Amino acid sequence: MSAAVIETPRLVLRDWSEADIAPFITHTNTPAVMRWLGGPLPEADIPDRLRARIMRWHGERGFTFWAVERKADKALLGFCGIKIADDAGSPVEGLYEIGWRLREDAWGQGYAKEAAIASLDFAFDRLGAPRVIALTVTGNRASWGLMERLGMTRRADLDYEGPAWAEGPIIVYEIEKAAWTAQRS
Repeated sequence: MSAAVIETPRLVLRDWSEADIAPFITHTNTPAVMRWLGGPLPEADIPDRLRARIMRWHGERGFTFWAVERKADKALLGFCGIKIADDAGSPVEGLYEIGWRLREDAWGQGYAKEAAIASLDFAFDRLGAPRVIALTVTGNRASWGLMERLGMTRRADLDYEGPAWAEGPIIVYEIEKAAWTAQRS
């Protein structure tokens, strides 16, 4: 699959570059952004984690949690995209998963929803995904609120105990292709 570049009215979802790593660390490895992800990570670990996971996914599959760039000023806002759920032994392992993480000064402006809509369109139209899941924790109201605004429904039967950093179980939302297509018509 060719390199993905997805444009929305205000955003570009694109492949990562080495130049994205430093601003990503600066703007997203903060207490507020990382609150539900176990807190800020040691900065020295982040470049290797990005390369080993997010950048690798694109190389292996042709899609990833893409860098989200604002068109107006080319600022890196964070990431959004599609991957294959890889929590080994979880009930969602192997399913298409949407995810996002945006810097705090981009919150509340509709960027996450705009990027998520483009990512779901990609999953259903380009990848042929039958359904897409999203993961969060109960306390992260903003995240599961967006999932609901996207038309996703709660799948409590798929909840699971996640990594040690998670405050409580990982909760799962899902949307099937037919539901996405119906609401986009």
